[in-house]
Amino acid sequence: MDKFIARYPIWSLIIVVVVAVFLWLVFAPWPPELVASWGRKQIFLNGLLGGITLGALYFLVAAGFTLIFGLMRVVNLAHGSLFLIGGYVGYEVAIASDSWLLAFPVVFVVVALIGVLMQHFIFSKMEGEELRQTLVSIGLSIVFADLMLWWWGGQSYTILAPQFLQGPVQLPIVNTVNEATGVTTWLRYPAVRVWILAAAIVIGVAMWLVLNRTALGMLIRAGVDDREMLAASGVRIKLLFLAVFAFGAGLAGVAGIVGATFQSLSPGEDTRFLLSSLVVVIVGGMGSIAGAALGALIIGVAEQMGFVYAPTYSIVFTFLIMAAVLAFRPQGLLGARR
Repeated sequence: MDKFIARYPIWSLIIVVVVAVFLWLVFAPWPPELVASWGRKQIFLNGLLGGITLGALYFLVAAGFTLIFGLMRVVNLAHGSLFLIGGYVGYEVAIASDSWLLAFPVVFVVVALIGVLMQHFIFSKMEGEELRQTLVSIGLSIVFADLMLWWWGGQSYTILAPQFLQGPVQLPIVNTVNEATGVTTWLRYPAVRVWILAAAIVIGVAMWLVLNRTALGMLIRAGVDDREMLAASGVRIKLLFLAVFAFGAGLAGVAGIVGATFQSLSPGEDTRFLLSSLVVVIVGGMGSIAGAALGALIIGVAEQMGFVYAPTYSIVFTFLIMAAVLAFRPQGLLGARR
């Protein structure tokens, strides 16, 4: 941190000012002038928190994608299909068992097995051939989409959260202050979204620790940098990468349950979340878990705040951010130069 401040004093000052203004907007009561120009504070807070929780969902999808694409260099454009399969299977499990929580381990195992089959029988046969991987994975996504349309039809599906996660929770954020009585109203937000955000943070921290602080993470990174040398040392590199691919696929399936819980699932969501994953990985940096988290947060907040304050141009903000990152830092915000 000290090195960054010494090297970039102006940027450090700008960051401090932006963070201070942001914290004031979130935690302090808004004056009437600000309310007149921006609308009620609750609208701003709902858009902000909606963007953060949407970013948590994007992170769950993009984290698996950045493992498969960023670390293993496997171009799997059927990753969005794994998300949608997970959501549909989670819906069936939740309806059959009347248990939202049971759907998570079941979906993780089922979609991870699909990932194992894809890696073992398809992608392992074309290692280093990015164009073939791209074309084959596009073909797989089309096949998966048609199979899901045939089985589940074209209607939307929503998974109900369990009873203990239904309803709002009170957050320590000031919503309004009554000028006459001085009574403070605190922000209330859906409990399921708060818990999903917390779960995404736990998963992200755990993945970062595994990749950067354990022997398994060291083997994965070594296999990416020099596969032949690692294989010569006796490590079963194909089995290791098979496990990584399975985990990334299973994580996408789990994200499908999350997406079906506070949004809905329908045909076309696979393409939407694949594009979102690509944008998040490009913005955050390939192969970086922290980069995926930062990119997902930026894209989620930009998308939701755009819907609130400039709905006509909201989709443009996402691609403007991606274009700016590609122009000034092509490796991504937290990506390493290769």
